[in-house]
Amino acid sequence: MIRFEQFSRHLEVLKRAHQEDLQNEFIISGIIDKFFIQFELGWKVLKELLVYEGRSEGRTGSPREIIKAAYACFDFMDETIWLEMLQERNNTTHMYNEEAAKELVDHILNCYIAEFERMRNAVMEQYGSTVRE
Repeated sequence: MIRFEQFSRHLEVLKRAHQEDLQNEFIISGIIDKFFIQFELGWKVLKELLVYEGRSEGRTGSPREIIKAAYACFDFMDETIWLEMLQERNNTTHMYNEEAAKELVDHILNCYIAEFERMRNAVMEQYGSTVRE
């Protein structure tokens, strides 16, 4: 599953955000951009897994519907965090406030990266070689 490989590769880059200068506005912007990409890859991996499981919800295009269906199907999903990430992702296109950007980076570093890691680990454990093909 190519998208899962991309998800895992991008996650390794995003995890290095802790090592960067979090006062630099370009770094902050880059972390937010990486989060946006990571979230997009994440919900699309969930969509592919739902299709793999034969779930009709996997055929929709709505991230919200995919997240809700994935929560019902997979025990590794934290629906609250994923819906929060969806809202944050939607808000990034209208983020002009430096404090809001720093707050989002704080959420990314202290919550969202861990949720992406949890998903990656659970998917690898549950699907093994299927996602690595």
